[in-house]
Amino acid sequence: MPQVLYIEDDPNNRLLVQRILMASDIDVALAENAAEGIEKAMADPPDLILMDISMPGMDGLTATNKIRSIPEIADIPIIALTANVMQGDKERTLAAGCDGYIGKPINVDTFVDEIIAYLR
Repeated sequence: MPQVLYIEDDPNNRLLVQRILMASDIDVALAENAAEGIEKAMADPPDLILMDISMPGMDGLTATNKIRSIPEIADIPIIALTANVMQGDKERTLAAGCDGYIGKPINVDTFVDEIIAYLR
């Protein structure tokens, strides 16, 4: 079973994504902030990280840069899962080291397929 780490400060978003993915046999670990997410990724490296970009404290782009600087977890795919959907936001997330970009609100009909595509 693939494992996804979702780093997100909003509890409702965490619960929604966890329920959708777990219903498709994808294990989901959760982190409430970037620092906790980095710790969890180091302790138990997931197959994929979903990263909220706008979080209090350390934002998702800074967290992505930190993950990319840690050799043990640098190669884990990181997908921005963000409400930042203005022109240029996708390009900024990819330039910061994210491997993909999914805008919020998510499309529940296609979300699992998008995640599976990134897991391959």
